[in-house]
Amino acid sequence: MGGGIMRSTTQKETDRLDIMHKLTEISLGGKLNLAPIPADAQRILDIGTGTGIWAIEIGDKYPKAEILGNDLSPIQPKWVPPNVRFEVDNVEEDWTYHLPFDYIHCRMMGNAIRDWPRLNRQCFEHTKPGGWVEFIDLDLTWTSPDGSLQDSHSSKRFNNEFIKASREANIEACPGLYLEGWMKDAGFANVKAEKFIWPVGTWPKDKHLKEVGAWNYLQIMEGLEGFTYTLFTRHLGMSKAEVEVICANIRKEMKDPKMHAMFHLHVAYGQKPEA
Repeated sequence: MGGGIMRSTTQKETDRLDIMHKLTEISLGGKLNLAPIPADAQRILDIGTGTGIWAIEIGDKYPKAEILGNDLSPIQPKWVPPNVRFEVDNVEEDWTYHLPFDYIHCRMMGNAIRDWPRLNRQCFEHTKPGGWVEFIDLDLTWTSPDGSLQDSHSSKRFNNEFIKASREANIEACPGLYLEGWMKDAGFANVKAEKFIWPVGTWPKDKHLKEVGAWNYLQIMEGLEGFTYTLFTRHLGMSKAEVEVICANIRKEMKDPKMHAMFHLHVAYGQKPEA
């Protein structure tokens, strides 16, 4: 859930990361993970730990396990459970861990990873036989169940341009679509995949989806400029003023209750074979 390379880790972005944690937890039915972490797990790794909130909570849940969270940005709190520690590290470089992990967790790294197959292979190599790895990430393609999101909307044009610019920068903006396949290619067994709707706003009638949509609306509103400035000015050649106009139009559309936009969260987890 790290800050990644596409946007700086400002206080506003740090707040948004914690919102994303809450949003994901609600989506998963109040769970921190879906993979079956062994009750006697000794070592757990959180890739791109961000603010460290997931690592801290999993540390409370598994007090006998050693929890390690890594990230490029040292924004984690100093006061943490005794079994939790953080380190500054780039997961796209060669891993140097001497002991394998019972469980590896990687969430919301779509803005940071350039080589997903290699990341999966490194996770496989550093997981104990019988251990589990879990990836949680997004398909950022905005759509609508009733056609209310049109190609003429600024939101949809922005979405298309964002995905295009990300891929031109060698970043896959929709890794959720490929998580299951990458895990199987790396050698994981018993791979399971699930997909969850993330509405943009409180338009759904379903109570659960309405809550998910409220949190999703909040995190987009918090992060909109952060998502766009670097990517759009550096890779699309836009001026800061042009980006500000786009963001203003998107905010206006997102407040329209008639626009029923949504995208999807994907979860994939698998086990390293015993032999």
